[in-house]
Amino acid sequence: MKHLRGAAGIILSLIFAVCFMCSPAFAASRLYQGMDVSSWQGDIDFQAVRDAGIQVVYIRTGVGMEYVDPYFQSNYEKALDAGLKIGCYHYVTASDTLQARQQAEFFYSLIRDKQLDCYPAMDFESFPGLSTQEINVIGLAFMETLGSRLGYGPALYTDSYNAANLWNSGFSSYPLWVADYDVNQPESTGPWDTWDGFQYSDRGRVAGVNGDVDMDFFKDSMFIHSQTPQPQPSPGDIGVLLTYRVQGGDTLWGISRRFNTTVSRLAALNHISNPNIIYKGQILEIPDNPGAIIYQVKSGDTLSAIANRFGTSVSALVSVNGIANPNLIYVGQVLVIL
Repeated sequence: MKHLRGAAGIILSLIFAVCFMCSPAFAASRLYQGMDVSSWQGDIDFQAVRDAGIQVVYIRTGVGMEYVDPYFQSNYEKALDAGLKIGCYHYVTASDTLQARQQAEFFYSLIRDKQLDCYPAMDFESFPGLSTQEINVIGLAFMETLGSRLGYGPALYTDSYNAANLWNSGFSSYPLWVADYDVNQPESTGPWDTWDGFQYSDRGRVAGVNGDVDMDFFKDSMFIHSQTPQPQPSPGDIGVLLTYRVQGGDTLWGISRRFNTTVSRLAALNHISNPNIIYKGQILEIPDNPGAIIYQVKSGDTLSAIANRFGTSVSALVSVNGIANPNLIYVGQVLVIL
């Protein structure tokens, strides 16, 4: 895409939006104009950014396990003061699952006291020497660790080629933020049904920003539907209030059957006005179920051993807990056992 300059950039963005919404994929989706920033943009006038028509900004927190973007805090505070919707992303450099979990914990430490509107995102795009399988295992370790801290699933940032050729279906329950330039739609979303965020240019120009900036569109589905993480239950608690992350293909009726409750109870508890509409990645509170056990994974545990211990099956644990890879659980992970 050519550089977007001043008002012309916003007009071109609106043209994109109109073209998008003519597609059936956008029948129920509102589009928000966004950008994503890091220290590369230097000092930003976020009030001017908002006046230029930007509604959402994703801010880089840092890189790896130790580096904090020097503009992260000031970008966050200024964007908040300007009334923009805010998301954060972290550039991941992990080469094994231990580093992935450490980097997820580091990311969480940077955002846990922040007021976020959008799902925090993993930016994992450099993996020298790693196989496709290793990349997926490492990426999933990051996502699951971060999700366990947040109380809801994070988002994945990637490009359309890697969406199609790298990431497996284990990630499809997470919101997708996909990059693809010089096109009106991403060429592929791989195992995802559609995208939630679309980075359509890395050469945008916006008032208040010096030089080029990444330009994005975001759907409603990129916004956090429940920003308050639920407290972690104590291992072995019986009949506590559970939480469940909505998976692709879920319905409120199906979830009510799974947890032996009713659609009306779920709707009332989660303030759902239309029981026919729930969102992939949405966190639902589940009414008290005396037959449920909350178990925290310990060192040496496997999913099959836990299933045998509690008289259930691996497939049941996978289904209830939204586990993408039955061979991958980690110490401290909380499982619901019915």
